Amino acid sequence: MFSGKTEELLRRIRRARFAQQQIELFKPAIDVRYDETDVVSHDETSMVSTPVHNSSEILLYVNMETVEVVGIDEVQFFDNGIVEVCNKLADNGIRVIVAGLDMDYLGHPFGPMPGLLAVAEYVSKVHAICTRCGDLAQYSHRLVMNDKQVMLGEKESYEPLCRHCYNEQLQQSKNETSDK
Repeated sequence: MFSGKTEELLRRIRRARFAQQQIELFKPAIDVRYDETDVVSHDETSMVSTPVHNSSEILLYVNMETVEVVGIDEVQFFDNGIVEVCNKLADNGIRVIVAGLDMDYLGHPFGPMPGLLAVAEYVSKVHAICTRCGDLAQYSHRLVMNDKQVMLGEKESYEPLCRHCYNEQLQQSKNETSDK
C-alpha cells in the first residue's frame, strides 16, 4: 500500500486516452474507500471506472471489437478467474494493465496475484517508503486487530514497512502475546 500502484495505473490509462485508444477501466465493487465508481489514488487523482462484483463480469462490459486497453485496479480482490479473463483479453489483442498488492498483511501471496504475475508479459513492481526507517517498503503492516485477509483500510489501518522493520514488528507482537 501507498506505493503508487493506482497512480501508475491511471497514468498509463491517461496515456492510452491521449493516444486516442479505446479504454475500459474496472475496479472491484467492494472497494468504496474513496468513491463507489471512480478509481481514486491516495493523492486523489481519479478516473471514472466500472465497478464489478466478479472477474467474469468484466467480459460482459468489454467490446472485443473496439476496446484496445483494459485497466483493472485492486486486482488482488478479484477471484482467481481474473487470470483467465486477463488472458482472454490479451489473446484478443487488448492491452491489459492491472494494479494490485502482491502480498497480504501477513506477507503471503495475495489472491490471484501469483497467477497474474506468472502470465504477465511485463511486471513493474513499485514500492512504498517504510514509515519507520525510510527504506523501500514491500510489506503492508496491519495496525488494527482483524484477521480477515481482505480488509479495506487506509493510513489508519496499514503502514508500509521494509523487511527489517516488518520482521521487528512481528517479533515484538510475538513477545507481547507471550507476555500475556
